Amino acid sequence: MIPVGYMAKKVIAEPNLLNAGNVKDIYSVTDCMSKNIADYIKYWKHNGYWFFDSPEIIDNLARENSIDLQGTKFFYYEVYELEFHDDDSEWHSFQSDPSFETNVKLPNKKFIEGYDITTFSVGTSPECSPLSCNALAAIIKTNTHCLLNSLNEAKQCLESGQFKNSDLVHFGYLQFIHWKGFNNLLQ
Repeated sequence: MIPVGYMAKKVIAEPNLLNAGNVKDIYSVTDCMSKNIADYIKYWKHNGYWFFDSPEIIDNLARENSIDLQGTKFFYYEVYELEFHDDDSEWHSFQSDPSFETNVKLPNKKFIEGYDITTFSVGTSPECSPLSCNALAAIIKTNTHCLLNSLNEAKQCLESGQFKNSDLVHFGYLQFIHWKGFNNLLQ
């Protein structure tokens, strides 16, 4: 797994629109439902994976730009070394954008919340999580955070074509985000 960085998110609770009774909140890495703290890209403080290298960078960005961190949860992310292309059903290498410096500070403690699968067609930030954004959690078993429980489960979902029959037109690149979550690191 590759350390890709940190994000602060406003986690959506009790997403009834998913029609997935076991889901209590959305921990998706994407910004579709549980929003990132801000339109952070315009500040150009992100790394080559389009996340932040440390929680301190997020804290400084918020303080310097009057961004309210109240009610946010901080997450640390790792990504699988390969990405799945659904146009050829093959695994391909995955790497950071070399035009940005990437020096992720590893957390002292981490625990796995689950695994998300996201579209990544532009090759910058994660775009859409079919489990939450397209409500596939109603037919694919997820944990209470709308994430898959294991890397093998995520790989099986991709390789078996479970995401090809969703409402999405074309995924392009699919990528695993290995969730290792930290709540409120800066408090």
